[in-house]
Amino acid sequence: MGGEAWQPCQDCAVRVTLFTHEISLDHDTGRGHPERPARIGAVLEGIRRSSAEVVNIESPIAARRSIELIHDKAYIDAIEEFCESGGGALDPDTIARPASWEAALRSAGAGPAAVDALIRGDGDVAYIVMRPPGHHALPSRAMGFCLFNNIAITARELTERGDRVAIVDWDVHHGNGTQDIFYNDPDVLYVSMHEYPAYPGSGSPSEVGSGAGSGSTLNIPWPTGTGGVAYRWAFDRLIVPVLERYEPDWVLVSSGYDAHAADPLAGIRLVEDDYRYMASRVAVVAPTGRTILFLEGGYDLAALAGSAEATVEGLADPQGSSGSPRPDRGPAAIVADEVEATISKQWDL
Repeated sequence: MGGEAWQPCQDCAVRVTLFTHEISLDHDTGRGHPERPARIGAVLEGIRRSSAEVVNIESPIAARRSIELIHDKAYIDAIEEFCESGGGALDPDTIARPASWEAALRSAGAGPAAVDALIRGDGDVAYIVMRPPGHHALPSRAMGFCLFNNIAITARELTERGDRVAIVDWDVHHGNGTQDIFYNDPDVLYVSMHEYPAYPGSGSPSEVGSGAGSGSTLNIPWPTGTGGVAYRWAFDRLIVPVLERYEPDWVLVSSGYDAHAADPLAGIRLVEDDYRYMASRVAVVAPTGRTILFLEGGYDLAALAGSAEATVEGLADPQGSSGSPRPDRGPAAIVADEVEATISKQWDL
């Protein structure tokens, strides 16, 4: 799929520069694996159902230099060799085949290309709809369906230019790879809301960054069964105020949809309108034309389509606080107290 010349659309609420590539469909994780090619079609359907104007661009192959900003050279070589030799299981969850190498290169290359596209003015936001996903990948280890940490590669490209980056991760699983990569870095703010305890086991409120990066990691680990009211409260009370004080040049979103109530792999109870709300709050604080979303998890196809559509609609409609109440009972209330106390030590809320 080649690039399409942009034409102004008077009726469209937002212009989405969409990066995808058919090679994502050839990344074969095997029969019955939840991270399957059909996920791509579901997300694309949702985006195209929205009121957005969509500009399609083929995801390019990442420059080796970009990947090496995050990943060890020996690890990159090992993944290439593994795929070219026929592939298999890198761990019980993470599969790679011959086509996975190009898919991973294009997944990693889409973010930096999206930066350039937005700087040119080709869209209001960019959306990376590629597989494999990335936020679990460590510098020298694949895990959690992820080979390269796509969002981290883009963030590091931006910090190399002198920009400050905020990463908002609403995937239901903690982005351990992204957190570890930037744990000491004051130029990347990492914010995650996730189910806890759950895979991969990280992401407690006490993990706040270290050294120069102390305070630049914010974890909000919700217990199983938490719904959208708690997520909205966290955005209004914690995430948006911190983003306003941090003043990022770019906001990158690890946009997983496995916190949806219909998802088979997790136990958070969000619905489509919660993603609309979270996206609308991101739109309030992100600089104009400086938001990029990266597809991460989400394994129910109908929920993927509906949530992606809602996300795009939310980005087109920035919203002030809805005044969602603080969780007032049970495990979610305990978490709310703990995270607010922890974050307030680092940030003036």
